[in-house]
Amino acid sequence: MTDRTRRPATFRLDDPHVTVMDGDDDIGRLARGAIRITPEPEPQLPVAMDEPLRPARKGFGWGTLFWSALGGLVLLGTGLGVANLIRDLFSINDGLGFLGLGLAALVSLALVVIIVREALGLIRLATIEKLHARALEVIASDDRSESRAVLADLLKLAHSNPRLARARTALQAHAGEIIDGADLIRLAERELMSPLDIEARRLVSVAAQRVSVVTAISPRALVDMLFVFAAAIRLVRQLAKLYGGRPGALGMITLLRHVISHLAITGGMAASDSIIQQALGHGIAAKLSQRLGEGILNGLLTARLGLAAIDVTRPLPFTALPRPQLADLARDLVRKKEEANL
Repeated sequence: MTDRTRRPATFRLDDPHVTVMDGDDDIGRLARGAIRITPEPEPQLPVAMDEPLRPARKGFGWGTLFWSALGGLVLLGTGLGVANLIRDLFSINDGLGFLGLGLAALVSLALVVIIVREALGLIRLATIEKLHARALEVIASDDRSESRAVLADLLKLAHSNPRLARARTALQAHAGEIIDGADLIRLAERELMSPLDIEARRLVSVAAQRVSVVTAISPRALVDMLFVFAAAIRLVRQLAKLYGGRPGALGMITLLRHVISHLAITGGMAASDSIIQQALGHGIAAKLSQRLGEGILNGLLTARLGLAAIDVTRPLPFTALPRPQLADLARDLVRKKEEANL
């Protein structure tokens, strides 16, 4: 039997009285007073796969086929209806026929302009998203030539913004210097993104305060929901235009989908809950009415949505400049509410 009353002692592994045994070995063959060591099994670590997991191959897009066919039928029906209307107008009076033909031409021209504008908006949003990804790759690889290419595309994007004229001149002066790729991206962020980040933080703060005030005094929950939704759409559009996006209707749908996906990935709602608990849990909620507390809650959620929109619409990642924090906006919002309550 094993002596369980043995006191702790030190020994060497090369001592002849020390025997390393497996769990299945016979203990009876050991000499009296010998020391037995049973190694513990090592934990099984996950084995790295040589090839990454590939997503499952999608089947035939019946939904895409349905909506495409339905859209084609609607366009054919609309065109046929307009053609019949113009023919009927000509049969009644030539003046009415030419009037209908002119209106149809104006509608067609406006439709073409809208389609081109939506396409340009989608292309611009895709360009910003690619710039963001390329900047992250340059910071990781420190590729000098790729950093120059990213800087050139970034200057083209910021060309139409008059408030960035001085920053563009400074960056063009540094473009020919010997600077590492990652440092050049950080320099571009400090020069170009700093004034835009200040304005973006102001837009988010103003939108959060407006939502907080309106939802605090609104008598209906439906009015609160509609106003918060409209304020969120307006805030995302303003941030996209600030950073050079200029999205149209389809671009806004894509942008909102990206913002919501970013919130889901980064755990934005959980972060908002912790900030709300800090803001409302340390005696502040007791000083405010229930409606004011709900207003602060809606304002903080709007601010969190705005911060996610900044991450999505910003053409460069936050590396050289600090990321706007929800805690700072929460303190500003609570301070405004306390001043209004006094």
